[in-house]
Amino acid sequence: MSHCILLNADYSFMNMVDWRRALRLVVKNKVTVLRYSERWIKGAEGLVVRIPAVMKLIKLIRSVYRSRVPFSKRNILVRDGFACAYCGTRNGKMTIDHIIPRSRGGASTFENCVACCRPCNTRKGSRTPNEARMYLRGRPHQPTISEFLRLRLQRLGIHDFWEQLGLFE
Repeated sequence: MSHCILLNADYSFMNMVDWRRALRLVVKNKVTVLRYSERWIKGAEGLVVRIPAVMKLIKLIRSVYRSRVPFSKRNILVRDGFACAYCGTRNGKMTIDHIIPRSRGGASTFENCVACCRPCNTRKGSRTPNEARMYLRGRPHQPTISEFLRLRLQRLGIHDFWEQLGLFE
């Protein structure tokens, strides 16, 4: 499964699209390809096509920008780098831990939730980190759109290309 980055005409991030959708946009001349991926698709009658990695729309599409990153388990894992907030391990299935437990009125927000491995989450239980004598490695925060985008691009390995375009430093 390969995804392509779709940029607006002003080089602002629009969306991640499936490679099939990306090829349809290229064929319809709605985008210009800025960088191709290393993958090739072999079609009927010997047709070979290279999959785009980054595309830019030809026409500018006005969009309403979200003021913040939506709260979800996936977004918390990306923010924390898929590492446990207590022990720092990156292996195993990660869960979400509420710093102030929901049983004590803790909310499901970026400031109250961290990525956590199963053993640490089980050990902490429905206690606060001080009661469980467990300490956070960093302070959780609400990520901004640009920070979150930078984290996702680094994970995808495309951050260097954006630096070449002058969009990130």
